[in-house]
Amino acid sequence: MSVRILALVGSLRAGSHNRQLAEAAVKHAPEGVEIELYEGLADVPFYNEDIDTEEALPATAARLREAAGQADGFLLFSPEYNGTIPAVLKNAIDWLSRPYGAGSFTGKPVAVVGTAFGQFGGVWAQDETRKAVGIAGATVLEDAKLSIPGSVVRFAETHPADDAEVVTGLTAVIEQLTAQAGAAAA
Repeated sequence: MSVRILALVGSLRAGSHNRQLAEAAVKHAPEGVEIELYEGLADVPFYNEDIDTEEALPATAARLREAAGQADGFLLFSPEYNGTIPAVLKNAIDWLSRPYGAGSFTGKPVAVVGTAFGQFGGVWAQDETRKAVGIAGATVLEDAKLSIPGSVVRFAETHPADDAEVVTGLTAVIEQLTAQAGAAAA
């Protein structure tokens, strides 16, 4: 039985270093672990309880929930926008937190990692992401962290998948997440 991890990236930019970090996770996933890099967060409307009904649920939100429902765990990639979580990632968390008490995150393990230009690698945004997803019902892996500073310089000529230090840190997070997801699924 393989473990299914859904990766959500909080940056929509085509050349996003967080997206590249997610691509590295997919590339370096251990045997028996399937990491799906979710495509389409840009198309999910802002959460609005008025459209979160059986009759009005947007197809893009339904597709996100379906993908999340099939996941054994989640790997969230958060850059830092003005010292906090990007709106697109917060919006995904909001959609997946519903219905209240039975959302897609409920009881499933989540790890949060990321990279940013600043000297702390987006740690504030990643902490805010952990907080939000924990309130949404996830089992947040507080010790599974990877914050990579100086992304613009560090990844100017090297893809994160080819950076040995990054791969080592990312692999450690994936292994922790996989162990927790496997235990939760058993």
